Amino acid sequence: MGFKKLLASLGAGGASVETELTEANVVPGGVVQGEVRIQGGSVNQQIEGLSVGLQARVEVEGGDQEVKQDIEFTKVKLGGAFEVQAGAVHVVPFGLDIPWETPVTSIAGQQLRGMNIGVTTELEIARAVDSGDLDPINVHPLPAQQAILDAFIQLGFRFKSADMERGHIRGTRQRLPFYQEIEFFPPQQYRGLNQVELTFVADDREMDVILEMDRKGGMFSESSDSYRAFQVGLHDFQGTDWAAYLNQWLAEVGGQRNWL
Repeated sequence: MGFKKLLASLGAGGASVETELTEANVVPGGVVQGEVRIQGGSVNQQIEGLSVGLQARVEVEGGDQEVKQDIEFTKVKLGGAFEVQAGAVHVVPFGLDIPWETPVTSIAGQQLRGMNIGVTTELEIARAVDSGDLDPINVHPLPAQQAILDAFIQLGFRFKSADMERGHIRGTRQRLPFYQEIEFFPPQQYRGLNQVELTFVADDREMDVILEMDRKGGMFSESSDSYRAFQVGLHDFQGTDWAAYLNQWLAEVGGQRNWL
């Protein structure tokens, strides 16, 4: 993996930069490691700064439409200024912490459509800033997140899609400026539901699990949503039958609203 790009601000003979990830598969709360390789050009050049970060392509509501926006949600500076000799290679290793709230991009080896998260590299040279292309990473669920996902599959839900939306979910531990929604088609026994949306908001101890139930609209009625939020410990989730828990709540909410 990686990219190689001529620094346009330097003109012909300038340095080039390439980022290589040691391992692209990570989990929230983990670390992505790699190295940045700067290839000197035809003359000695002063590098004023070098940094790496994480970037996500997020949906942002704008008027009557949604647009995509690239948001950098963490950034680390790699040392101070240094000089790259002509023709020399300067290698800078790095370790970049993955925030606990980072959305999942891969489940059971399946890449989730619409998830675009990766490492960016920024090089400051000659009072200019040059950013490289996105170097994708695969963010796998934490064990506690996988337990909830497995419960949905066990109940017969089918994955529909996933997206990342700019905004904040009130009443949660959210710190990032965006959140993920994983959407499922319901099985036949939840006939009054159109879909269920699942969001994880984690920290180093536990996570908020937010469910949004989207009711099917009839000829003379409008569709409506119902929300549910509960907390799951990252290290003590094994004692709960999550499929039974979710089924009971879905049945209770659906029965109260005559959805099921």
